[in-house]
Amino acid sequence: MTWVKDWVRSSPGTHIWLLVIGITSLVIASASEGLGQFLVHRTSSNIHELNEHPLPSLLISGFWIERPSSFLLYAVLFELLHANVERWTGTGRWLLTVGGADIAATLASQELVLLAIEGHRLPRSMTHVVDIGVSYGLAAAAGVLMYRLRPPWRYGWLAAVLIFFGIPLLTGATFTDFGHAIALTMGFAAWPLTPAAAEGREPQQEHGHDPAGPAAEPPPGRDPESRQER
Repeated sequence: MTWVKDWVRSSPGTHIWLLVIGITSLVIASASEGLGQFLVHRTSSNIHELNEHPLPSLLISGFWIERPSSFLLYAVLFELLHANVERWTGTGRWLLTVGGADIAATLASQELVLLAIEGHRLPRSMTHVVDIGVSYGLAAAAGVLMYRLRPPWRYGWLAAVLIFFGIPLLTGATFTDFGHAIALTMGFAAWPLTPAAAEGREPQQEHGHDPAGPAAEPPPGRDPESRQER
């Protein structure tokens, strides 16, 4: 169908990423248990792999998910979050935002693991922990998407994502929960990369919403062309 082709073409990065995840999920699903465990550990961005293969582990870990049965759920989330953000901001800015957030969240969360190991709060085996997946990028996209929504929907979305990511952080947080919080924060901080910021509009005025209400008529004697649009 035409609308499906148009949708995919408008967010190529999202769908290429999703296609690769689909392929790697099939690989995991069809592999033996031993091979599957080897693959998820070898492609992880854990402390061991970051020390041994820093660049490959940072780039590859985002193309694998540990449970192939979760692929359909991730496909829905990609369409809701990544595709909408990519269509709005453009592929380059979307990739810069979610890619940067994924790398930053990975490095920061693994640094927390290292500090916990050195402080004897975690076992040394955590240097080989499985750390793959796409959730950091999704968290960043959720943060950026807030600016795409009009008030009051924007505030409802903000409350929802803060609750979703905040509750695990406040109730026995894991290193992954810290990573989600970092990625979400970087998504919020990506406002300057949005089209609205490039046009000089404030976040609360996105999509033509002006809290001051409709534009008033200029006072007598004032040239209406002298007004500046925001």
